Amino acid sequence: MSEHANDGDIGAITELLQDYFDGLYDGDLDKFGRIFHPNSHLYATDGAVVTDLTRAQYFEMIGGRASARAQGLSRHDRIVSIHKAGPDTAHAVVNCAIPPRYFTDYLTLLRTSDGWRIISKSYHTDTHA
Repeated sequence: MSEHANDGDIGAITELLQDYFDGLYDGDLDKFGRIFHPNSHLYATDGAVVTDLTRAQYFEMIGGRASARAQGLSRHDRIVSIHKAGPDTAHAVVNCAIPPRYFTDYLTLLRTSDGWRIISKSYHTDTHA
């Protein structure tokens, strides 16, 4: 946690991250709609090509697959770190999974007039049993 953080902000960010974990696990696009900024993007790379998905494309991907809950998969949610760079910007590193895929997500957050929102997500995936 950053020395710039205050308890209220960290609490609000932690709540947003729990909604993020719940939204992923349940495939809940309504919950995602509340936490992802309308201009947000998702980024990934295979080392050669960078994938850039808009919020709508990402939501379509989430909505088009069976949720971890529907598959009866166990949860692997964990907040690794939260860092506030200033009053309106933060970065969170989280782990989650849809086994056999295990993700490390880098989430950039902005405080907006609607509260904290995810503006970008970059992630790495490990696949194992």
